[in-house]
Amino acid sequence: MTSTAVVLTSGGLDSTTCMAVAHDAGHRLVALSFDYGQRHRVELDAAARVAAHYGAEHLVSRIDLLARLGASALTADLDVPKDRDAAAMAADIPVTYVPGRNLVFLAHATAVAEVYGAEHLYVGVNALDRAGYPDCRPAFIDAFAETARLATKAGVEGRRLTVHTPLVDLDKAGIIALGATLDTPFALTHSCYDPVGSQACGRCDACSLRRAGFAEVGAVDPIAYAGG
Repeated sequence: MTSTAVVLTSGGLDSTTCMAVAHDAGHRLVALSFDYGQRHRVELDAAARVAAHYGAEHLVSRIDLLARLGASALTADLDVPKDRDAAAMAADIPVTYVPGRNLVFLAHATAVAEVYGAEHLYVGVNALDRAGYPDCRPAFIDAFAETARLATKAGVEGRRLTVHTPLVDLDKAGIIALGATLDTPFALTHSCYDPVGSQACGRCDACSLRRAGFAEVGAVDPIAYAGG
């Protein structure tokens, strides 16, 4: 019997590589995305493209509260940092941090997993996220997995949900290299925090890390950037 996996799917490079890993494992795929008032809402179009590519059922959960709370450059009228080097990105928790986002996302994903009878949950946290985002650190993911076991009917009945973080020890170059071995459709993805129309800005932290990763592995990034 084919097992089911819920994959948190933003439409970005990391979550798409997670989808590729889950697909390679032979799971039936359920892609879960979130419309939370993010300024880079164009990522939802990318998420839909990725889900269709893998034949995954695509669910989109709308969370108005995160946008109404603001408190992040992704959900409020705050400047998105541009042209920062790696040291600056790792120095502190950035203004692009959305309070409670992954905690909320994983809670929704756990509910979806229980309803769908899924035994697996994939999330694309990685080595670069750890410094800036506390809700991307292994300690949090491990604690959440235990919380999910305690908080669900499936968990208390012994049907434990396994939370997979296949990228947790990888930087952007490592993620791209892994994705390439799985024919990950990077051309369908969108990573930018502050897009210009449908194109990536090329200067925000997400764009800078992505571009550096492709350069490090000697590959061409297949997406378009504003200004080239």
